[in-house]
Amino acid sequence: MKHFVLLILLASFFTACKSTSPIVTSKKERNSRSENKKTERLVEQLIDVATKNIGVRYKYGGTTKAGYDCSGLMYTVFNSENIVLPRNSYAQSKIGVVLNQKKDQVQKGDLVFFKTNKSNQINHVGIVIEANDDEIKFIHSSTSKGVIISSTKEPYYRNTLVQINRVL
Repeated sequence: MKHFVLLILLASFFTACKSTSPIVTSKKERNSRSENKKTERLVEQLIDVATKNIGVRYKYGGTTKAGYDCSGLMYTVFNSENIVLPRNSYAQSKIGVVLNQKKDQVQKGDLVFFKTNKSNQINHVGIVIEANDDEIKFIHSSTSKGVIISSTKEPYYRNTLVQINRVL
């Protein structure tokens, strides 16, 4: 009986006097942070590839330094990181999560889509390189200037912007 009482006292002592340990995030939280860092690095690499193409001329159907069309540039940029996008801007607009132009949610690496002709179909795409409350800057291949950086502050792009997608 003495041993039993002693055993109960020892058990209650060790459970009551548990030492405090530092806060450890759950495995899920650590993985989430790790995934976010990987995504941020990936986005920076994609933007770097796109930026290195600034000045390359426009070429309908182009996917090389000899010339890009808008969707060809996105196709090539994402392919550089083994991410396969559809080949045309309309099909590219069907992947990822549509942000419905919620500019407060737009991030680097998102794709911006435009309807720049009279049809009701998306026909132009770019990649976001900077976003704040009143402006989105993006890299794209324009028919007149080739691969450039443009802004939604420009009336042409402000008036033709129709969709923003997160693909990463």
